[in-house]
Amino acid sequence: MAAALNELIEHGYERVTMLDIASRAGASKETLYNWFGSKEGLFAALIKANADRSAQRVEEALDNDADAHEVLVGYATGLLRLLTSPESVALNRAAITSLELADALLAHGRHRVGPLVETYLAQLSDDGVISVSNPAQAFELLYGLVIRDTQIRVLLGEPPPSADEIGQRSTAAVDQFLALTQPSN
Repeated sequence: MAAALNELIEHGYERVTMLDIASRAGASKETLYNWFGSKEGLFAALIKANADRSAQRVEEALDNDADAHEVLVGYATGLLRLLTSPESVALNRAAITSLELADALLAHGRHRVGPLVETYLAQLSDDGVISVSNPAQAFELLYGLVIRDTQIRVLLGEPPPSADEIGQRSTAAVDQFLALTQPSN
């Protein structure tokens, strides 16, 4: 999987071959086909593995008794860092070219992690920290404030934001989100 990811980052999805991946991994092409079925199957497995790590980090961040602002900034920072990373950019570019990969990215990414955050936001609303009637819409608002047009700009070739910029953008996004969802007194 590491060999496939490195090939993807270096050469792009269209130019990567199973033979290149097998050579880099010190395996046979037949072994890769036996394990994954196809190039798309291999990259779908890579998307799932990447999403599993991401979901675990999100669960750990949200399963925290810390201040909501701190938890949300941690989530936002991780999200922005993930979505602008070379790995994520390469996988997203691959998903644009393949319906199977796009489906895997949605299923294992947005449709898996979104509900985790929605549950956290619903709990914050129940606790009176924020006021939202629809946690799914609240998640979309938070996500939009965090990501803005950053991911698409990186996908189109702009350099990703620095760690400091990610921290500043994440804090600003959470501040805006909390201001917009502040309970009325």
